[in-house]
Amino acid sequence: MRLLSRIASLADISPITGGGNCRLALTPEDGHGRDLVVGWMRELDLDVSIDVVGNIIGTWSCASGSPVMTGSHIDTVRTGGRFDGNYGVLAGLEVIQSLKDAGITPSRPLAVGIFTNEEGARFAPDMLGSLVYVGGMSVEEALDVVAIDGARFADELQNIGYNGPNPCPGPTPHAFVELHIEQGPVLESIGYRLGTVTGVQGISWQELTISGQSNHAGTTPMSMRKDPAYVAGRIMVFLRDLATRYGAPQVCTVGKIDLVPNLVNVVPSTATMTVDIRNTDEATLQRAETELSDFLALISGEENVSISTRTLARFEPVIFDERVVGIIDNVCASFDVPAHRLPSGAGHDAQMFARVCPTAMIFVPSIKGISHNPAELTDDVDLTLGADVLLHTMLRLASTTFTTASKS
Repeated sequence: MRLLSRIASLADISPITGGGNCRLALTPEDGHGRDLVVGWMRELDLDVSIDVVGNIIGTWSCASGSPVMTGSHIDTVRTGGRFDGNYGVLAGLEVIQSLKDAGITPSRPLAVGIFTNEEGARFAPDMLGSLVYVGGMSVEEALDVVAIDGARFADELQNIGYNGPNPCPGPTPHAFVELHIEQGPVLESIGYRLGTVTGVQGISWQELTISGQSNHAGTTPMSMRKDPAYVAGRIMVFLRDLATRYGAPQVCTVGKIDLVPNLVNVVPSTATMTVDIRNTDEATLQRAETELSDFLALISGEENVSISTRTLARFEPVIFDERVVGIIDNVCASFDVPAHRLPSGAGHDAQMFARVCPTAMIFVPSIKGISHNPAELTDDVDLTLGADVLLHTMLRLASTTFTTASKS
């Protein structure tokens, strides 16, 4: 099938051991991936526009009015799979090509977007491109973001040739629907092939820098140490205990730790770590942030270290539009495949578009719930089913008149 072939072709760019991909945002590999997908857009005679932060929109201008938009991202984490983000973009192209082949013209234009730096694995915050597209972050601020490798966003965008002329914020779609793999185990565990996504949980990313005193590992008594590594360990245990106390859907993760000087026989001078806290309820998310802040003040005093914090990303929970959610439910039912309603634990570009237009998402199962891993996998039949549901959802959205906004 064409969709599966395109997924495989995109995965041939920047492959890693195990069948996954490393295509960090605005690297040459990301540029090569963009070139491939833009080529497919042009083969479909789409109007391709590129904006000032590198977002790419391919539009089938088959009718008047604002478009029904779909899309996602093609950048990956360093140890990514071949479906995360890529599936949603390529399924959007498949929708348009299938409709053209069938001689079906929707009542509104259809558009497919590729949004820059969705993962946030190289530049913070994540979902940067779609955030700028909807006006949630200024162009100037985005262009000045510095990557974890020290590169500046604007310079890397220019290096790969995707510093486009179109302004941001971009044109507001009539509606936005994103198709994505679940990236979690829920659908598979309960035996559902489709998920209707009701919203996205809130995300709080912080970077903590713990400063102590570097010293000899053999001659410095334990009681006299100012040890950032020990403090980092205490913070990790605190976050795990917090998540356990709060219960689902609370999650906390420490994904990165750097020690200086990082030697076997030296007490570190500094530890830099990331903290990722998520919850579907804003009040609970704020409570978790407050508890962490209080603990940092306590542990820094106990261990005679200093701790500075820097916000990397902060997004409130998002509730998707009930009208779009209902349309997806009805489309799934028309295939005699019921959909399970669930929130997304991961961040997605759709949560940014929910600020400006009726929005929701469609999930297909992830085998064993694995994602951000080369072993990421979804059955071909489910990939195909999801694309079929996306096609019929976009057609129904194109013929739906939205008046006042509805979130529930």
